Amino acid sequence: MTAYLPSYVQGQWWTPADGTAATEVRDASTGEVVTRVSTDGLDLGAALEYARTVGHDSLAALTFHQRAVLLKQFALALTERKAELYALSSRTGATKTDSWVDIDGGIGVLFSYSGKGRRELPNSKVHVDGPVEPLSKDGSFLGRHVYTTLPGVAVQINAFNFPVWGSLEKFAPAFLAGMPTLVKPATPTGYLAEAMVRILTESGLLPEGSLQLVSGSVPTLFDNLRLGDIVGFTGSASTAESLRRHPSVQTGGVRFTAETDSINASVLGTDAVPGTPEFDAYVRQLVVEMTTKAGQKCTAIRRA
Repeated sequence: MTAYLPSYVQGQWWTPADGTAATEVRDASTGEVVTRVSTDGLDLGAALEYARTVGHDSLAALTFHQRAVLLKQFALALTERKAELYALSSRTGATKTDSWVDIDGGIGVLFSYSGKGRRELPNSKVHVDGPVEPLSKDGSFLGRHVYTTLPGVAVQINAFNFPVWGSLEKFAPAFLAGMPTLVKPATPTGYLAEAMVRILTESGLLPEGSLQLVSGSVPTLFDNLRLGDIVGFTGSASTAESLRRHPSVQTGGVRFTAETDSINASVLGTDAVPGTPEFDAYVRQLVVEMTTKAGQKCTAIRRA
């Protein structure tokens, strides 16, 4: 697998032209080149517009319950082929337990939002928020809030440590809300996210334009965003701050949400001395938190 890692845009798989300069991605354990990544020649503006038009229209035709049922079907499709994802995950340096958190955790998110969509939302295309509110004394002026889909695209910029779960935890609520998604996974583990998207596309279940994948850097992405689009970023605080300063976010009306560096502590009370159940539980979770994903996750502790 040393060819270019493809992107999935505008309903088809796209790869750079032969000879394009690319970033090599290596096996975390052996150093062997797994794939090469580049977006040279990819029209990001066209991909975003495809999501706003084709993707938005295909999702807008579905009710909350119809989207929720599809999320369950996505989960089942991934479950049937998750052995393929586990095999690739090992190349990222993940243990079986690490992969379980990422892969089965991501599939679990789809099941969870599917259930919530069917239990908590109406079988309609809008969600009514509260009763009718009288805005005049004689009742001639009334108002009522409703939730409906934003007219843009949900853009994901994801971290390297959870290429499956990190993508699906953002994709599921966006899909349920009726917003098409464009995923930009972190390059070092992007090939695992690509495999996940490929399974979904091959299932034939994805509404047209509802999910796209960009493999590689996206230096002009924010230049092509506009009012109605949203960005969900996971990564370093310094990168998040740089992106937040972009004019599209500052004055262009693009919604930007960031999950960044965390500073967590695990604290044990002085009365929980060695030999108590609390002390034993503390030690067990301390080991888990320091070793799962080699400590490279948002809930990892920095102090005990």
